[in-house]
Amino acid sequence: MDSPQTSTIVDRVLHVLAGVARAGKPVSAKQIAAMVQQPVSTVYRHLASLKKWGLLQEHMNSGTFEPGPTGVQLAWGFDQNSNLISQSREEISSLVERSGESVGLLVYINGEMVCIAMEESTQPLRCSFTKGRSHSLLKGASAKSLLAFMPRKLQQKLVADQLADKPDEAAALEAQLEEIRRRGYSISESEVDLGVWGVSVPILASNGRLEGTITLMAPALRVGPREQELVRMTVEAAQRICNRF
Repeated sequence: MDSPQTSTIVDRVLHVLAGVARAGKPVSAKQIAAMVQQPVSTVYRHLASLKKWGLLQEHMNSGTFEPGPTGVQLAWGFDQNSNLISQSREEISSLVERSGESVGLLVYINGEMVCIAMEESTQPLRCSFTKGRSHSLLKGASAKSLLAFMPRKLQQKLVADQLADKPDEAAALEAQLEEIRRRGYSISESEVDLGVWGVSVPILASNGRLEGTITLMAPALRVGPREQELVRMTVEAAQRICNRF
C-alpha cells in the first residue's frame, strides 16, 4: 500500500499531467506551475518523469510541453476498450443519421466535464465541443444533465465551490437541476456557444450510477418545429444505451 507521502507525490505528478492535457496547446513550466499551484522547480522534476515515460514531450525548441506518444496509446486504448463508448457508438451514429445533427458523449471527471466522443453531421455547426476538450459544469445542457444526476453530496459541493459568493445564482441553478431531474433531460440554447441549441440526456446504469450524458447539438435556427422530435429521438437513444448497462 502506498504511503500518504507517496500518494501525495503521485497526485502532484498527475496534476501536472492533467494540467497540460487541459491546456490544449503547448505550455511552459511556469504556466503549468501557475495552473497547478506548485513551485516551478517541483514542476520541472515532475515534467522530467513524465517525459521519461512518454506521457509528455518537449515541444520542439520552444521549451514548452505537450502530450507525448504514450498519451496516444492511452487514447487509442480508451477508444477501443471504454465500455461506455462501445455501448454508445452504434446509437450515436444512428442518432446522427436520423436527426442530421451532431451528437457528443460527455462525462464528469474531477470537477469538469469532458467530451470523450463526438460524431459530427454533414451539416455545418460552429460548436466548441470537441473530443478531449473539457468544459465548465455550470453552463449548457450537457453540464446540467451531468450535474443534475450525479450524487447529491458531490453536486452540492461542486455548486458551492463555484458559486459560493453568488447565492442567487446557486439557488437558480438548483431550481433548474430539480426540473431537469423531474423531466429526465436538459435543454439549453446559446449558453456555451452562441446560436447553438442542445438536448442532453443522462446515461444511467441499472443501479442508478451516472455513466455520462449523450447530447444532440444543432444551430437554433435549424431546430424550429423539430425541437420535440429531436428531444424524443435523443431520449430514446439514451434509453437504449442505458438498457445495455
